[in-house]
Amino acid sequence: MATANITRTEAEQRSAVVRAHAYRVTVDVTEAATDQPGRTFTSRTELDLTSQGPATYLDLIAESVSAATVDGEPIPLDGFNGYRLPLPEMEPGDHTVVVEALCRFSITGEGLHRFVDPSDGKVYLYSQFETADARRMFANFEQPDQKATFQLTVLAPQHWEVISNSARVKPEDLGDGVGRWVHAPTPPVSTYITALVAGEYHVVDGEIRSAAGVLPAAVACRASLAEFLDADRILQTAQRGFEVFEDTFGVPYAFDSYDQIFVPEFNAGAMENAGCVTFRDEYLFRFRVTSREMESRDNTILHELAHMWFGDLVTMLWWDDLWLNESFAEWASHFAADEIARRHGGDANPWAAFSNERKAWAYLQDQLSTTHPIAADMGDLEKVEQNFDGITYAKGASVLKLLVSFVGTDAFAAGVTEYFHKHAWGNTTLRDLLVELEASSGRDLSWFTGQWLETAGVNTLRADFDVDDDGLFTRFAITQSASKEYPTLRRHRLGIGIFTLTDGELLRTHRVELDVDGPSTDIPDLVGVHRGDVVLVNDGDLTYTKVRFDADSAAALVEHIDSLSDPLARAVTWSSFWDSVRDGDIAPQDFVRLALRGIHSETDMAAISTVLSQAALCSGRFTAPELRVEANARLASGLARLLQHAEPGSDKQLVIAKALVGAARSSEAVELVRGWLVGEEVPDGLAVDTGLRWSIVAALARLGAVDDSAIEAELQRDNTSAGAERAAGARAGLPDPEHKAEAWRLATDDAEVPNETHRNIAMGFWHLGQEDITAGYADAYLDVAGSISRREGIWAERGYAAMGTVLRWLFPDPLISSELVERYDAWLLETEPNPQVQRSVTERLDEARRALNCQARSRVAARPE
Repeated sequence: MATANITRTEAEQRSAVVRAHAYRVTVDVTEAATDQPGRTFTSRTELDLTSQGPATYLDLIAESVSAATVDGEPIPLDGFNGYRLPLPEMEPGDHTVVVEALCRFSITGEGLHRFVDPSDGKVYLYSQFETADARRMFANFEQPDQKATFQLTVLAPQHWEVISNSARVKPEDLGDGVGRWVHAPTPPVSTYITALVAGEYHVVDGEIRSAAGVLPAAVACRASLAEFLDADRILQTAQRGFEVFEDTFGVPYAFDSYDQIFVPEFNAGAMENAGCVTFRDEYLFRFRVTSREMESRDNTILHELAHMWFGDLVTMLWWDDLWLNESFAEWASHFAADEIARRHGGDANPWAAFSNERKAWAYLQDQLSTTHPIAADMGDLEKVEQNFDGITYAKGASVLKLLVSFVGTDAFAAGVTEYFHKHAWGNTTLRDLLVELEASSGRDLSWFTGQWLETAGVNTLRADFDVDDDGLFTRFAITQSASKEYPTLRRHRLGIGIFTLTDGELLRTHRVELDVDGPSTDIPDLVGVHRGDVVLVNDGDLTYTKVRFDADSAAALVEHIDSLSDPLARAVTWSSFWDSVRDGDIAPQDFVRLALRGIHSETDMAAISTVLSQAALCSGRFTAPELRVEANARLASGLARLLQHAEPGSDKQLVIAKALVGAARSSEAVELVRGWLVGEEVPDGLAVDTGLRWSIVAALARLGAVDDSAIEAELQRDNTSAGAERAAGARAGLPDPEHKAEAWRLATDDAEVPNETHRNIAMGFWHLGQEDITAGYADAYLDVAGSISRREGIWAERGYAAMGTVLRWLFPDPLISSELVERYDAWLLETEPNPQVQRSVTERLDEARRALNCQARSRVAARPE
């Protein structure tokens, strides 16, 4: 079946008997451009390999295999089961295998994806092969340690653009409008980073100056988005990234070109194909966005560029060390952004944005019952797919940032440089990297591995101190605790800042930085120092930890959070208060008040968007149902005041406006935002453009304030694939039984729905206030989860991403109750679903319990004293 698993044991066994050396792949995709295209394309693979003799197999997901040979001798085809082709015993030595197959185009963003742009009918193909979907385009050994050269030949309409991992080439004219592109072989790479991009792409040619020389560097997108392709900024970001990474890593870029392609219906943010990076084309902004969205895209560009070293040049042996790819790229992208800001100026603070957004993701993931170590045990692809999460990305990057603070930036860079020199074009494990870091730093890092990489969970740090009558510390210690499920106490590199209210501003008046370890660490350097108004543990955000304030510091921050000028100090503060809400220590109403007070002076756009999203959650799911009308009114009125005082045309104005649209519930708020659609009472400087219009239409749809005809009218204003996706999400939100039934059918029982449309429908289905209409879908969710687990119906063919979309976004969050949680828990015990379903449902139940706890806290806070 299409989701055929591969285990680590099988991969190890295969690598013991066979080794790939060179792939020569030819694909014919000419039929993709016809008026009545089939769903298939032909693929021919020539693979040079060395065998030790025993029989093994090739990975291939295909409709059929028409021919296969070893050194010209036919291979029996009756053993092909749809995803594996057996290879017979061979004489020890070198051999060539040839496989000809009929493969299927994808509409799910996995394998070779085909998209027809509804705005102009043009056809676009792109590949997405991580973790194991190159086998959907060519026969191979689908495991990261089987690195080989890759040479791609493509037959396609001659007017198309065809791009792969090697530098672009011109086609040979085969007649009848067909061209043949023959690319040069790559250096040895893993199958999952090979690539094919083909279609009527709009291409801007550029170049990158590398330590290896001047490289061709194209930026491309579909033709209908050409006007939004800001290629100059994209290339500038990449150029600056090249400079930082080549300086820091001490190793030149390793490939012969660097192309960046923005593609439709992409499941992730981007993919690090060697020399041919693909990005979701939502990164080409069709409407006004804030500096944060621009910086976020810059960060993604840098993240994928970092992978050219971490992952593409040196690759993990198996997916256990996925973090060696993703954690390092996540850390490296923020490191590079920070270095670029230093070299070239700008207002961005990349590490504050990291703290406000990415670490928040990590803390959430690490407090689920499904958390796992950064260096996780991933015995098969099913487990790998589940671990592209906040642990692998954001916690791993946080811990690497901590490691840099322990060993120093220079020692860290020296160790990484030696690692690349020693293992270029090879495969590694965690130990290979640590050997080089220990050598460069002169420090034993075995404790770091055990404490930080091989154990799960997050610690909590508190300041424990006494002061005398003059406010001077007479004793100061940092206490550390851990959950009973994950009791590891760790060594932390920690900043402790003392902030004092001075002329209306909370200023840092003292700071120490040191290592803390164990349940309690004395800090004698603070004895005799004045306690100020705020004691900030983890000042500078050096370590990965939850922080709890002492009572006086918390009170001062609640009163004066708008006076705290340091962006990293604010980020740590916001994080601490949010953790306290999620843990039930602070009522959600109190967080909303804090957010409304602090946002007007907050300057970090990541903090503004994150905190306003958290405030919305506090006035919704985290508040008891009977208190939500009042809580929503308080949030909406507060946002209206913030919007009134926001600078016209500013980024902050736009973020607050979007938050107000999302919070609109009352008739007054609904009429206000409805008026914006026709230009009534629009705040000065606020552009009600395509993006904001769709947000308003979706908000009105879920409230029943517009009907299907209004959504269709908006689609006619924005008759694009993106408009169709937004329209599908808005229709899913309409509060009537017919639209809910159709949305559910499309999301759970129609294999033809494209993946981005599918995601919009699933995300648009559930809304608070529609419980009377949607109550029956609580049982329907369990039915579809069971079908996914058993791979029944459309789920026998639908890809992992679509399954994850349904399991995540169709969970009935608005219906949560203790009874529902108990019923779902019982279902998990009774049915014992597959690992993906087990984990997804378990995580949603974890969050449901947390929400119920927050609701109980909101009731306590609402009682009269």
